[in-house]
Amino acid sequence: MSKRIIKKVAIIGSGIMGSGIACHFANIGVDVLLLDIVPRELNAKEKAKGLTLEDKVVRNRLVNDALTASLKSKPSPIYHTSFANRITIGNIEDDITKVADVDWIMEVVVERLDIKQQVFENLEKHRTPGTLITSNTSGIPIKFMSEGRSEDFQKNFCGTHFFNPARYLKLFEIIPGPKTDQSVLDFLNNYGEQFLGKTSVVAKDTPAFIGNRVGIFSIMSLFHAVKDLDLTIEEVDKLSGPVIGRPKSATFRTVDVVGLDTLVHVANGIRANCKDDERLELFKLPDFINTMMENKWLGSKTKQGFYKKTVSKEGKKEILSLDLNTLEYRSSKKAKFATLELTKSIDKVVDRFKVLVKGKDKAGEFYRKSFAALFAYVSNRIPEISDELYKIDDAMKAGFGWEHGPFQIWDAIGVQKGIEMMQAEGLKPADWVNDMLESGSDSFYSIKDGASFFYNIPSKLQEKIPGQDAFIILDNIRKTTEVFSNSGVSVQDLGDGILNLEFQSKMNTIGGDVLAGLNKAIDIAEKDFSGLVVGNQGPNFSVGANIGMIFMMAAEQEYDELNAAIKYFQDTMMRMRYSAIPTISAPHGMALGGGCEISLHADKIVAAAETYMGLVEFGVGVIPGGGGSKEMALRASDTFQKGDVQLNTLQEYFLTIGMAKVSTSAYEAFDLGLLQKGKDTVVVNKDRQIAVAKQHAKLMADMGYTQPVKRKDVKVLGKQALGMFLVGTDSMQDSNYISEHDMKIANKLAYVMAGGDLSEPTLVSEQYLLDLEREAFLSLCTERKTLERIQHMLTKGKPLRN
Repeated sequence: MSKRIIKKVAIIGSGIMGSGIACHFANIGVDVLLLDIVPRELNAKEKAKGLTLEDKVVRNRLVNDALTASLKSKPSPIYHTSFANRITIGNIEDDITKVADVDWIMEVVVERLDIKQQVFENLEKHRTPGTLITSNTSGIPIKFMSEGRSEDFQKNFCGTHFFNPARYLKLFEIIPGPKTDQSVLDFLNNYGEQFLGKTSVVAKDTPAFIGNRVGIFSIMSLFHAVKDLDLTIEEVDKLSGPVIGRPKSATFRTVDVVGLDTLVHVANGIRANCKDDERLELFKLPDFINTMMENKWLGSKTKQGFYKKTVSKEGKKEILSLDLNTLEYRSSKKAKFATLELTKSIDKVVDRFKVLVKGKDKAGEFYRKSFAALFAYVSNRIPEISDELYKIDDAMKAGFGWEHGPFQIWDAIGVQKGIEMMQAEGLKPADWVNDMLESGSDSFYSIKDGASFFYNIPSKLQEKIPGQDAFIILDNIRKTTEVFSNSGVSVQDLGDGILNLEFQSKMNTIGGDVLAGLNKAIDIAEKDFSGLVVGNQGPNFSVGANIGMIFMMAAEQEYDELNAAIKYFQDTMMRMRYSAIPTISAPHGMALGGGCEISLHADKIVAAAETYMGLVEFGVGVIPGGGGSKEMALRASDTFQKGDVQLNTLQEYFLTIGMAKVSTSAYEAFDLGLLQKGKDTVVVNKDRQIAVAKQHAKLMADMGYTQPVKRKDVKVLGKQALGMFLVGTDSMQDSNYISEHDMKIANKLAYVMAGGDLSEPTLVSEQYLLDLEREAFLSLCTERKTLERIQHMLTKGKPLRN
């Protein structure tokens, strides 16, 4: 079969899911045609304007309104507002013929088989043979949808199930129909991973496929356990959230966000169509769920579900919780368990599971019961929903945001221990689990030569998980390739002459150990290697500098030590920029404050698309002190044009810091001047990021990297710019837009970025600006208000404005 290239897609159905998928295709540069039905009657606004049902604006109203609502939603479905221009809207009566020109047609209409079949019949009249055609169903059997369609249609047809929201959830289930060509599955599997940035999982055509089958079971199991164990919804959410590597929304908040009706629809579908499921009784809705459905307490969409936001007469906001015994809302109760206290010092989630299932309190009982039920269930779903156990883990991690899949958790607890927990609950695993233990394998996964292996049930052997070659998994290589480590970093040999430095401090904060590790990594690379990547695979790249250390030195008035610490940070950044080897930063998730500064000083940034980057030091009462303030002045200088526009350019860079702007994607970081066009690049699939960063480091080295000459040509505008900034901050303070302390911080930043009070524009060195930056940072650390802000940040976890 000839090579497929996806240049244009047609999305049929513009609801929340359809518009979200359209936006994500636009995110990756694909031209999108988004179609929906034609309204059957005019609305009030259209009548007032004298429009008719024949006017184009009326005929495209549904699709236009849906896309507009999607683009306004938070979090945004689009990486950058300009990307929405890649989407063309229309309706399926006037524009259906345009599907002849697309490379992929995707149906995302209402979950009714008869309607989907009508849509496919219509599409086949206009579709060009060979064109991919898929359905984004969440559970309707694929085999029924293509009945009566041509052979070419059926050969190029399958299910492609995105999870909502399409931009953020990584699971991409591919479900073959009876006649789907294998080349179609292979293409979609690769396209989902490489281009859409997804975890592609080929699933069987069974009710709810993989992700929802296991995910809904897990939620329904907890619905029943909450009554059996006499737990509150707050307690369940505490136990089933971040402590076990699940999203903050945990169980009940997640249901509120998704919608109780959506969950009930899938649960009822499984109950009706999976009669051989040994845990079918768990899919029966508890009484409290039926009552909530009758009351339309569906969650966020109806303003109340398991939680309800209220505002008192005094204007105080409060989130109430539903008491499942009385079905009345009450004030939330703080959940606390002795077992959870035992895990507070265990940073890695995977190391907590053994401790949690040994708990002597209600929490321990909860974990033993819920994990036992989950382990038994997933083992018995093979080969029903998947032949390979790793696909179930991939689906749960990518579709439900679990840090570890069921079989990985089982491994962490111990396979034999998991079986004992099941036996205590009157459950048993599938026979193949006992066969695995008898065959000599005592775990579902193993690592060999830096690759992940899984237990293959038919062969009874550990076999390599396919598709890893494009990835570098640091957890797999760290033990065998580590060349240096301290308390803050691990440095690994990635091969081909490239090192990787991985932060290993709490929340990847940057302190003296991290900076020492970075200097050591550069030393090693300059002596024996060709390049250095700074990247990790934690939840976030780095949340910034260790502000606790700064607070202690400032509070104790150890200003010489603080000065030395800030200078060490600055010197390390300059070392990174002016080393003899190329340095690549690979930020993802939060890259804030010092984490942002490290990236700004690399030779190149290879950012994950989901990178939330910013210099946010204003929130704790200081300016960026690790070279960030200097760097924004330098970048402004490099973009100066002639005339007054220089002041405007400098002001934009000033406001990026002064307003603590954080990009909502890597693409937005270009607008803020944090990423640079023509130099930095973006990777959609975070799993590929370290490998891509390594490629760039190797390419730069192979092309003959030369150590840069230190800059002495940074143009600063002096009093001209400083006067403009001071007038502006004074005016804002007079108008009560900013506090007096905010004005002090802004004025200090203004002094640095203007280059001081020089009488005329002057060319200065980077070191000149760094010295101004350090002096300003230290002076702000003497302010009582700054110490109050830092203390608030340390205790409350969020910036204080005053």
